Amino acid sequence: MTAPPPYGTSVPGNRWDLAPTGSPRRSVSVVVTHYEQQAQLDRTLAALRRQTRLPDEVVVADDGSSRAPDVPPGVRLVRQADEGFRAAAARNLGVAATSGEVLVLLDADTCPEPAFLERMAALPEALPEALVVGRRRHADLSGTSPGDIVEAVGPTQELPEPEWLRTAYAATRDLLDADATSHRFVISAVLACSRWWYDEVGGFDESFRSYGGEDWELAHRSWLAGGLLAHRPDAVAWHDGPDAATRRRDPDSRLAETVAVADRTCAPGTTWRGLGRGPADLVVTLQPELGPTEALVTLDSLLAALPRAAVRLGGQHRALVGADPRVLRLEDDLPASARLHLVVRRGLVGDRAAWTSALEGLDGTVASREVAAGSAEVQDLRLLRRAARWHRADLAPGGPPLATALRPWTGDVTLESWLGGWAGG
Repeated sequence: MTAPPPYGTSVPGNRWDLAPTGSPRRSVSVVVTHYEQQAQLDRTLAALRRQTRLPDEVVVADDGSSRAPDVPPGVRLVRQADEGFRAAAARNLGVAATSGEVLVLLDADTCPEPAFLERMAALPEALPEALVVGRRRHADLSGTSPGDIVEAVGPTQELPEPEWLRTAYAATRDLLDADATSHRFVISAVLACSRWWYDEVGGFDESFRSYGGEDWELAHRSWLAGGLLAHRPDAVAWHDGPDAATRRRDPDSRLAETVAVADRTCAPGTTWRGLGRGPADLVVTLQPELGPTEALVTLDSLLAALPRAAVRLGGQHRALVGADPRVLRLEDDLPASARLHLVVRRGLVGDRAAWTSALEGLDGTVASREVAAGSAEVQDLRLLRRAARWHRADLAPGGPPLATALRPWTGDVTLESWLGGWAGG
C-alpha cells in the first residue's frame, strides 16, 4: 500500500478522540446493499432524504433480486447476478459506482435517524484512516410505512440489542481502547470510511459467499494496515428485525462463516488456535550473521513456543532448517497480514512464557522495544505502516527496553544439549 493520504491527518495509537475539529467537509456517498427488500429500501431511502446533512449521492447495490428494485430519481442502481449471498461483492460494486470522498454503508433494512450521516462522516473527514461503526438498534418495523419517522416508531417497537456488543463498546470506550481483537465489533450495515482508505485496504473480500464475516475481515485488514477504529453511538440506524444471533441459522452456514474468518485473520479470538491455517500474527526475521548452531537452537526454541509464527531466513539458514511451511525468504517483503515483527540479531533461548512476554510488551502506543539487551527487537507493524504512510516518525515511537526471561545463546549450548533438555529452556 503506497498511496499517500489525500487529506487530513493521523493520530498516535488509536486516539481518534484527538481528531482536529473544523475539518473541511468532503463529498459523501451512501451505498445501500439490497436483496428482495423493496419496502425496507423505500423506508431507508426516505430516511436519507431527511438527513441533517444530505448525501451527495446514493447508490443502491442489488445482490441479484428477482426483479430490479424501484429507486427514485437521483438514486443510482447497480446490480449483480444472483449467485448466492454475495453482500461483499455487492458492496464493492456499489462503491465502484460512487465518486464521493467519504463512504457510508447501509443495508436496505437498516434505516438511519436524521443525524446519522453527519455524525458518521465527521471522523473520516478529519482522519482518512478511520473506520467508523455506528449504533445499530433493532425494531419490528413490519407494521410501519416508509413515510413513518423511524426515530419515533423505532423505540415503540424496539427489540433487544446484542448485549455482548454493547458490553464491548463500553469496555473499549467506544473502541478508543481498541486492540487486535476489536474487529469483531464492526458491523458493515452501519459503516463509514474515506473512499481513499477503502481502496487502500482493498474493499471487501468477495470470496465471502455466505452470511456474515466479511465486515470482521475488512476491519481486521484495516487495523493491520494502521487504520483507526471508532464507534459513534450517537449515529443511530434501526434494523428491521432482530439481531442475527437471535435467529435460527443453518449450522453449516455458521461453520462456513467461522472457518472463512479464521482462515483470513491472525488475531486471537477469530483465527485458528492450533491448526497451521491462516496468516501468521508474528513474523520473525533471523539475521544472517547467526551461526548454524545458534540459528537452529534459536529457531527451535522460538517455534516450540510460538508454533504459528513465520520466520524469514537467508539462504544458508533455509538450507539448515529444511522444508518447513513457516519459512519465508529473507529477501521477501514482510507480509501485509502480519501484525508483529521480531528481529533476532543474536541467538536466544527460552520457554513459551519467555517468548510470549517478548510480544506482550507492545501496547499499541509504542512501535518498537529492545529485547534481551539488544539481542532482538519487537516491532508493531501497524504503527510502522502508518508512520511510513504519513512520513511521520512520531506516529511510531520507540519504547524502553523490555525485560523478559529470554537468555542469550552461548557456545556452551549445543544443539544436542538443547534437544536433550539439559541446556535449560
